[in-house]
This record gives sequence, structure tokens and C-alpha cells, in this order.
Amino acid sequence: MADISNAQNTSAPTRTSVFKKKMKRFFYYTVSVLFLLIGIWIYWSYFFNYSDGYRAGLLQKFSRKGNIFKTYEGEMVLSSVQSNKNVALASEKFFFSVTEKSLALELDTLQGKTIIVHYKEKKNTLPWRGESTYIVDGVKMAD
Repeated sequence: MADISNAQNTSAPTRTSVFKKKMKRFFYYTVSVLFLLIGIWIYWSYFFNYSDGYRAGLLQKFSRKGNIFKTYEGEMVLSSVQSNKNVALASEKFFFSVTEKSLALELDTLQGKTIIVHYKEKKNTLPWRGESTYIVDGVKMAD
């Protein structure tokens, strides 16, 4: 008789084993959803193009800098009002980063000239991508 009662106890699921299975399943789903949400947030924060467009102005400064990651950083003066002697009266600065070395070499030769750049804006920065959220990926001389 003892053998029959043992066989019945092992074949029928107990409340604790059913509860443990449900908790494991809930834990796996929760962890999976959490990883998915973290992945979406990382993509949206660091890789999604928030905006893109063109800016025209005088390339005032362009340099390679950084303590650990050397990045190319630039500064353009965007003038909104010009005086009679072609001097900007009201201006703002546009800070940007460049990730492509060939484009950086081209920009290095254009300092002091009026240029038009194409940029992509990210939500946040990464140390190896530069200090600015604006990433320049194209340049041409202004007319």
C-alpha cells in the first residue's frame, strides 16, 4: 500500500510545484520584457536620428581632442544679420562632431571659410562618437 500512495503523490502536481512553474514563467517574461525595453531605450537614446538637416556658416574652429577617445570637434559661426562690411552682427555658434576621418581631413582645410554642412542629431552622446549630439556627415563650400 505504501507504494501506491507514493505513486499517486509523485504523479499529481502539488500546489507548490505549480506555483513555482508559474513564478518561473512570470520571471522569464518579466526579464525578457525588461531587456527589450532597455534595448529600445539604448537604441532611441544613442543611435536613433532625432533630426537631420543643413547648417551654413563660417568654420571657425576644427580640432581633434579627447583624453581617451580622440574625436574631431568643430565650431561654426551661424550669422543671422550681416553688416555692410560683411561682418556678422548677430550670431550663434554651432558645435558639432565628425566621425569619418576623410571628412575631418576635408574640414581641416576649410577653416575660415563659409561652408554648408549636413548633420544628424542624436539624443545623447557616446565617448567615441564625440562631445556633441550633432554629427556632421557631409560638407560643401557655400556660394
